[in-house]
Amino acid sequence: MLQQLILSGIAIGSMYGLIALGFQVTYAVSNTMNFSQGASVMLGAVLCYMLNITWGWNFWIAALLTLLLCAGVGLLIERFIVRPFAKGGSNSWLLTTIAIGIIADNVAMVTFGKEVRAYPSALATDPVMILGFGIFPIELLTPVIGFAVALLVRVMFTQTLLGKAFQAVSENHDTARIMGIPVEKMIAFSFAVSTVLAGIAGILIAPVANVSATMGTLLGLKAFAAAIIGGLANPWGVMLAGVFYGVVESVAAGTLGGSYREIVGFAVVILALALRPNGLFGRMQVKKV
Repeated sequence: MLQQLILSGIAIGSMYGLIALGFQVTYAVSNTMNFSQGASVMLGAVLCYMLNITWGWNFWIAALLTLLLCAGVGLLIERFIVRPFAKGGSNSWLLTTIAIGIIADNVAMVTFGKEVRAYPSALATDPVMILGFGIFPIELLTPVIGFAVALLVRVMFTQTLLGKAFQAVSENHDTARIMGIPVEKMIAFSFAVSTVLAGIAGILIAPVANVSATMGTLLGLKAFAAAIIGGLANPWGVMLAGVFYGVVESVAAGTLGGSYREIVGFAVVILALALRPNGLFGRMQVKKV
């Protein structure tokens, strides 16, 4: 049924939106992005699986520790993979972040294994009936958590002193330094937030999509597509674009077949950018001279 496809699309789309929001956060603050976001999704799912399922830790403790580790990874990526190249005005961070993502995937293959593993969860085993069709509780909970986290990030960036510091850094690094704002620390923190958002998405996706060392590659690519469609200057636009993308590919897969999921999804990306080069919710940037 169309309603079921739309609900499933909203669930996965909200995860695309969370991951895409990570792209937006780092771009807004530093004009750089972490193209290993897909690997961060995998890291969140794999770490939580190992702590919770393999080692038997309580889920909430496992999830909290996973997100703390993801934040630490984000700090390391900014300090050693992005900053040395971006500081000199080079765009080499594009390649280095992609490279670290590939390295992370292969390290996971060696340590975690190549096989796909199911993440057992009571929220993904017994469907509930809504409007005559069954849907897993996790698919209802996922968009709620996704939008709640997005709202929390938005409030932090707009209503707190830390958020005002971020805004100052995003406007002009030199002016922010004159105001006494530690620019490098703000940028590093934005990368920590970015990887935590990806880690949350990985934990939420794991019970539905299963866990594997390569699970994040395509998710990261789709999230980047959502970020571009939404417009990197608009965080809510990025989130809504993620949901839109998820619904489009879910409906395409349900009506045309699974093999059309990526075909239709990325065709829509091309069409959207052809019609709105700055994104559906983006605005043309004005350069001051």
